[in-house]
Amino acid sequence: MSVHSTSGVVAWSDTDASGRFHYTAAYRWAENTEHAFYRSVMPDIDIGRFPRRATAAAYERPLRAGDSYTVRLDVEHVGNTSIAYTWTVVGASGVCVHGEHTVVHVDAEGRPAPVPPPLRERLAPTAGRA
Repeated sequence: MSVHSTSGVVAWSDTDASGRFHYTAAYRWAENTEHAFYRSVMPDIDIGRFPRRATAAAYERPLRAGDSYTVRLDVEHVGNTSIAYTWTVVGASGVCVHGEHTVVHVDAEGRPAPVPPPLRERLAPTAGRA
């Protein structure tokens, strides 16, 4: 089961000259899903304290402007200061993108800091179940 999911419709501005969604759109959709998850656990969370450390994506099927999609976010691993996520973008024809990214929780000075306890408590039981 996904830790969080969101749905949307591909906007014209999400596409490139081919009429298919631009590869960067999938990263924005995944990041928006991640941020919605954080806010669902800790409404006053400082989302800017979770910069990316690593990202990767594989593209399977195209989406076009007007197509509906769902992003499913899963937790691969929760470390002391980092969280590794996997995610999929699913359209009407099936999985369109498989992706992953790792974030590091940082303090006000930008140094790695422990993942906030409420977030850790919500993530730990789901880690590795993707």
